[in-house]
Amino acid sequence: MLLLSKSSNCQVGGFVLASIAWILCNISAGLPQWRVWYINETRFSEPTKAFVGMWRVCLYDQTIKPSNGRGCHEYTYHERFVPWDIRVIQRFLKISNIFGLIGTVATVFALRNVHTGRPQRKIPYNPFFISAIFNTIASAFVFFAVLCNYISVIHKAGIPFPVSFHIPSQPPNQRLGIANVVASIAALMFLSSGVIFFSYTSPMENQVFPEI
Repeated sequence: MLLLSKSSNCQVGGFVLASIAWILCNISAGLPQWRVWYINETRFSEPTKAFVGMWRVCLYDQTIKPSNGRGCHEYTYHERFVPWDIRVIQRFLKISNIFGLIGTVATVFALRNVHTGRPQRKIPYNPFFISAIFNTIASAFVFFAVLCNYISVIHKAGIPFPVSFHIPSQPPNQRLGIANVVASIAALMFLSSGVIFFSYTSPMENQVFPEI
């Protein structure tokens, strides 16, 4: 039992990484700061900022009081004005959340089997293999979401928001927001947990048999 416990210490760390990664992935999906648009930028006044997220856009007017300077509009991929790149990123983030959750649940079962000392198979196997697969796939989808958003910002892609949003479809300037950083960290943590799970070595494989 002690040997089994020691052999899975790294996998406990992988479980922590995967859990935090899943939380960060959900946080990044809900943040509006995927793209920061600078609107009405002049030499004599501060620009109005629009934070464009995957599920909502928020307008911050520097000339209004902070308590009244924010207005957010929510949308889904069913809205006609939502461009293809945002639709793709929305799906990528949803898939990564699902795969990350499945990977985390699979890790819980794998850790339980290892720590309870379930009988080992005659052929060595990795009980964390499923967790490794799902977390690695989740990492890939989050990375593709960040990459797709990065390409859209580099090409200064616009969005034909409804007139009621009072946001122009093409800003003079835009940059990446903090949500990209959060999502990138989540992708790295998912990938790190996957590598840790793949590297698990069964105690049977570590046994040294005496020479005859």
